[in-house]
Amino acid sequence: MLRIAVQAKGRLFEETMALFEESDIKLTSYKRTLLVQSTNFPIEVLFLRDDDIPQSVATGVADLGIVGENEYVEKKEDAELIKRLGFSKCRLSLAIPKDIDYPGISWFHGKKVATSYPGILQDYMKANGVNTEIHVITGSVEVAPGIGLSDAIFDIVSSGSTLVSNRLKEVEVVMKSEALLIGNKNLTVEKKEVLNELLFRMAAVKAAEDKKYVLMNAPKNKLKDIIAVLPGMKSPTVMPLAQEDWCSVHTVLEEKRFWEIIGKLKALGAEGILVLPIEKMIL
Repeated sequence: MLRIAVQAKGRLFEETMALFEESDIKLTSYKRTLLVQSTNFPIEVLFLRDDDIPQSVATGVADLGIVGENEYVEKKEDAELIKRLGFSKCRLSLAIPKDIDYPGISWFHGKKVATSYPGILQDYMKANGVNTEIHVITGSVEVAPGIGLSDAIFDIVSSGSTLVSNRLKEVEVVMKSEALLIGNKNLTVEKKEVLNELLFRMAAVKAAEDKKYVLMNAPKNKLKDIIAVLPGMKSPTVMPLAQEDWCSVHTVLEEKRFWEIIGKLKALGAEGILVLPIEKMIL
């Protein structure tokens, strides 16, 4: 049985649960529960605070953890980075009151900065030769300048709306963050086998993201031109139709280029274009 530590609430929790569901890992009710076992896969999920996950994995309390890169870097625990998961993206940035003219990083020399990530901030300031007074806060860091607790803040930024509502502006992006799958460095052979199956399922879910399965009827005399505009996985599938001059073409398209390519296909004579969602893709 593989134990995986997961954030107990918030956006990272919701996106992690969605990944489990798409990977066909079924969990019993996990509301107000510390530890939940899957009913169809050999894992159990341990729900923790995000800042407790790196240590729990490093010490073997959990075998794996899904945690924000910001917490992984801040805690500097001896846990292995296994996979970048590509969701819960954000950035760690320095922000100051919006009415202040910002000349550059030297502005922070001698200033007091409030943050929940003192380690990352200290390393950044040291690398830039800036001496800053760091004031550690847990909770609503963005209110600190407004109540006179600090001159600036260093915190997570997603959309930036929280900064705007507190009359702050982002001036330096220190690091970008996303969800990571981390692991204990001493997993047994049996647990590594379960991990490999978990990674296989996650990869299949990830490969299908923003992809569409497209079927169309195409005139045979335009087949080469139609294939030339398809950026499919390797080569599209071509099947004969009852009408000799026509064939059926099956391929996979990325969502971001979908309408551009569909327009070209129609111009080349493709008809009866059918678009289907893809849940999993095994590469």
